[in-house]
Amino acid sequence: MRKLLFIACFLALPAAAESWKFAVAGDSRNCGDVVMPGIAAGVQADQAAFYWHLGDFRALYDIDQDMAKVAKRPYNITSYFAAAWPDFIRNQVVPFSPVPVYLGIGNHELVAPKTRNDYIAQFADWLLQPPIPQQRVDPDDHLVRTYFHWTRGGVDFISLDNASYEFDSAQLAWITKVLDKDAQDAEVKAIVLGMHAALPHSLGCDHSMDESAAGEYSGSVVYRQLLDWRAKTKKNVYLIASHSHFLFRDVYDSPYWRAHGGVIPGIIIGTAGAVRYRLPDTAQGMPPERARTDVYGYLLATVDDDGAITFDFKQLDRAAVPADVVTRYGGEFVDWCFMQNLNPDPRSSEPCSKADAPCGPTRR
Repeated sequence: MRKLLFIACFLALPAAAESWKFAVAGDSRNCGDVVMPGIAAGVQADQAAFYWHLGDFRALYDIDQDMAKVAKRPYNITSYFAAAWPDFIRNQVVPFSPVPVYLGIGNHELVAPKTRNDYIAQFADWLLQPPIPQQRVDPDDHLVRTYFHWTRGGVDFISLDNASYEFDSAQLAWITKVLDKDAQDAEVKAIVLGMHAALPHSLGCDHSMDESAAGEYSGSVVYRQLLDWRAKTKKNVYLIASHSHFLFRDVYDSPYWRAHGGVIPGIIIGTAGAVRYRLPDTAQGMPPERARTDVYGYLLATVDDDGAITFDFKQLDRAAVPADVVTRYGGEFVDWCFMQNLNPDPRSSEPCSKADAPCGPTRR
């Protein structure tokens, strides 16, 4: 009888909620056509629900080395601008299929003569993929924008546009509406904000929204709004950016934010193929699991039922490049991407240890 009672009680227990995964990284210019197919294979093997690209698909201010390597004839400026985004779609997005890909906009997407309207025209399929149109804050608002959000598994993913190093008034108003809705939605247990450039006063401050006065102001408005939202709702908040071409964890655990409101978990993950930068001086003495450069890879995020998210860095090694990619580009060029696609100059990362001080000049 006791055995039967135990079995009955066991069967009555609710099933444990299963965790699920997503993947994210940014900055895939220069060698993205070599690196991103390997990332896609890893994301598929990890059974991630989607991949989120945080911007800078192609260089645009110069011809990407991977595109130049396999060009049938040398590019001129006209032919390169016509080919760059279709090349990104063909070689960096298609390999993820059938895994959905969400696209955030970076500053290189706005290199002249490219505009936001050009971006929307080229990437409308991704900006309008389900469930983005179905989950608009205002169901009557049918404009296609470079910023959007979608909810999955108790998490609201908010993809922002700071490709011009600022949030304009329309986007700030939209962010407020999204946060207000999430605060009232019991199904939303966490929010993840993804953007190209990190919010101001991070430990990577020289290459972030601090690069403009408007960016420092509008980015700080959003950061403080998130602090208030977290305090009010007791829900989890996470920030992810790229723009700087390295891995840097806990980037908002800076003297400035410790003294001006608090720390929000945040990671810089600009490791999807772009030329690798030196780490800023704020990373001095940090262990490699917190701050690393000269690596490629992505964050694999695991979402628990309570909205807690853990982020593991999945490094892409040379051996993980698919064989057909090696055949197309040649082993020597693939080796170049892994060994020489870097900027060894320490001045490529301006000093920013005083996170409340003016930061360095804009870097491409």
